Amino acid sequence: MRLGVLDVGSNTVHFLVVDAHPGAAPIAAYSHKAELRLAELLDESGAIGEAGVERLIGHVASSLRVAEDKGVVDILPFATSAVREAANGEQVLRRVADETGVELRVLSGQDEARLTFLAVRRWFGWSSGRLLNLDIGGGSLEIACGLDEQPDVACSLPLGAGRLTARWLPGDVAEPDGLRELRRHIRAEIAHVVGEISRLGPPQHAVATSKTFRQLARMTGAAPADAGPYADRRLTRSGLSAWLPRLSTMTVAERARIPGVSEGRAKQLLAGALVADAAMDLFGLEELDVCPWALREGIILRQLDTMDSSSTERRPALTP
Repeated sequence: MRLGVLDVGSNTVHFLVVDAHPGAAPIAAYSHKAELRLAELLDESGAIGEAGVERLIGHVASSLRVAEDKGVVDILPFATSAVREAANGEQVLRRVADETGVELRVLSGQDEARLTFLAVRRWFGWSSGRLLNLDIGGGSLEIACGLDEQPDVACSLPLGAGRLTARWLPGDVAEPDGLRELRRHIRAEIAHVVGEISRLGPPQHAVATSKTFRQLARMTGAAPADAGPYADRRLTRSGLSAWLPRLSTMTVAERARIPGVSEGRAKQLLAGALVADAAMDLFGLEELDVCPWALREGIILRQLDTMDSSSTERRPALTP
């Protein structure tokens, strides 16, 4: 069947059309997205401003038109930290529902971490053993670790690249004092959860998801996007550490000229790099494999699992 996943994230509102059925990998058929950067559009009270709400409603409405044109039979709509933590989040959800008919499901940070972990487990398989996954979004950092499809530990920290940039790095070039304060803040936040995850034992496979990590990996020499999803991509701590001093003195325009960095994400790149560097250091990771699947794929896989279990619950284990 053809499904549509409507992902209202802190950076991007992305409607992904996929061809999927139980027991098979979902295949992307069409992508419709806009970089609204809701995490950066909060006013002084922490509410999403009217302009941001209008743009969100407009993109949700255009996604419905795409769904109709592309033959989508079911839409899975969800929202993450920008809407979840906005002071007017409930009002935004009501307006979207009233004006488009779409009822967004707001995921908790732990749900984000668990569903992303599911996608990573399915991509890399059981041979990875104990997996540790890191995901830097616009509003939050998700961390999950475990041996099964459900992680043993899943947590979410307010360390998204968009959130940190808006609060700590508002200028075109980072101020040294502000940069040091941000670095201390990031490391203190991550340190709160290091012990809980380290008690599980060292990961046998450390993985990164999200566009932030993909851009950091590309910046340090990984294969470009046009090499396809099966290209081997890694982010090394040594490569990232070598780039950090350069990033800290670059303007936003200079960052945007780095291969693989989009103009819309260039402003957030430094904050994302600081989070990635801190996480790799505090968890003792020298490299991260970059997984092409993340939260959207986790949502699809969970939906397919539900459909599959309901349709096969009376099927015998073995057919003679």
